[in-house]
Amino acid sequence: MERAAPDSTGATWRVDAVAGLTAAAVVLPKAMAYATVAGLPIAVGLYTAFVPMVVYAVLGTSRVLNVSSTTTLAILTGTELAIVVPDGDVGRLTTAAATLTALVGAMLVVGRLLRLGFVANFISAPVLTGFKAGIGLVIVLDQLPKLLGIHITKHGFFVDALSIVQHVPETSLATFAVAAAAVLVLVGIERLWPRVPAPLVAVGGGIAASAWLGLQALGVSTVGAIPQGLPSITLPDIGLVQELVPGALGIALMSFTETIAAGRAFARPSDPPIDANRELVATGLANIAGAFTGAMPGGGGTSQTAVVQAVGGRTQLASLFCAGVAVATMLVLAPWLGLMPNAVLAAIVIVYSLGLIEPAEFAAIRRARAMEFWWSMAAAVGVLLFGTLQGIVIAIVLSLVALSVQAANPPVYVIGRKRGADVLRPLSPEHPEDETFEGLLILRPEGRLFFANAQNVAQQVAALIEEHRPRVVALDMSRVSDIEYSALQALAEGEERTARRGVVVWLAGLNPGVLDMVRRTALGERLGSERLLFNARQAIERYQELRAKEAAAGPKRTVIENP
Repeated sequence: MERAAPDSTGATWRVDAVAGLTAAAVVLPKAMAYATVAGLPIAVGLYTAFVPMVVYAVLGTSRVLNVSSTTTLAILTGTELAIVVPDGDVGRLTTAAATLTALVGAMLVVGRLLRLGFVANFISAPVLTGFKAGIGLVIVLDQLPKLLGIHITKHGFFVDALSIVQHVPETSLATFAVAAAAVLVLVGIERLWPRVPAPLVAVGGGIAASAWLGLQALGVSTVGAIPQGLPSITLPDIGLVQELVPGALGIALMSFTETIAAGRAFARPSDPPIDANRELVATGLANIAGAFTGAMPGGGGTSQTAVVQAVGGRTQLASLFCAGVAVATMLVLAPWLGLMPNAVLAAIVIVYSLGLIEPAEFAAIRRARAMEFWWSMAAAVGVLLFGTLQGIVIAIVLSLVALSVQAANPPVYVIGRKRGADVLRPLSPEHPEDETFEGLLILRPEGRLFFANAQNVAQQVAALIEEHRPRVVALDMSRVSDIEYSALQALAEGEERTARRGVVVWLAGLNPGVLDMVRRTALGERLGSERLLFNARQAIERYQELRAKEAAAGPKRTVIENP
């Protein structure tokens, strides 16, 4: 845990106490709401905001990250639990949730032992945007029946959407009025008084209305009895492990991805770097400890962490204060929480889940790279069509496919020089005045050259040579980080083909490692030091010198040739 300097300890405690109490006002109502998303009693949300938060506060590398549950983890958990406990029996759900949480924690710890922290980068940002949007739509649709006071049989996103439309005439007006009031409170406070804990106000108002107006008599369903006291020990069921492993793997990946993303997003410049492998241990042990105290799978959340940072939280003391409020709630406020209308929890979930759907981000992706926009859309549709757990697999596969497509199709640019300046850059319609050099074609491939893209690059180079018909081709390799052996063979074969056509090949700008490798091959011996140049500028200078020598030697003298 981060320790404050001695002369600021008192100030740190005060600031973190305020931050923790404020975060609790947001975290606890949302944690209870997320428990209902997972199909679990709302007390499970309180348990998730207790032990896991304390364990991460001690072991995590982020100074302000608040660890409990998130909308994504809740819906993933609910999907998995619905498979293993289709009848919704509370006792079996509690045991299955403990088993799932323990498995998630164990997988995260094993990930640390295998040093798999880099896996957090396997889902690209555009694909993650699409995945979260799909999750957001699923959550909103899942909560709409509670908002309207209707009941449907769930079959899948699009079938459920049609079913809700068909059941709209059965809407409970009292339930809808409570939900609408909660939404107005949440949205209004967020916009007008952003520092006021809107979820706490909504929950408090819902409980008060339920107690004073007798909402249950009007047909408004409430949470019901909540066990008072600290959570009891819950033991996982070994018999469920095999059934839960695939889902636990997906939840573990998403927990880690969200934790790393939130931790990095809220890290200040003066904070120590977020250690991905240590985060695996911290979130893993937090989940394992939480499993035995009735918690659902958890991870770092952006909204609650944003609250901690916004009110000045400096260290993980804020999370400890937040966990302390969760304990006080279990011991004192549990009877009152039973009066909370389910419609209020649904309103909280919907309002804060809509933030997962970011049209502006989709538009930004489309403006920057149209192909990656379609990857993000495919990820979103994949979640809607195939489900949330399968959506994780789809997101990862799409990310890897996108990476493979990009790696297999590296660009090859024709390079020119900015007129009147020592600047080399790709030729483009925006700079038609850039100068080129008659007889010299400078080509710049970009990225690592390996077996999957070697032929593609070779074809691009051959096409450009055919188009420009130069005497010398200078391959500017300054943007090539590495050349795999298959690509090196393709380069050697390409050099031989161009030589037979009377075109000389020079290599310029090779990094030391690649240059050393090329020199040890037959291609290096063939090129010699004369055709291995320091950079593209030297290639231009050398070509101009050779042209000058030819001009001085007479029209029949050829200086530029293959040795």
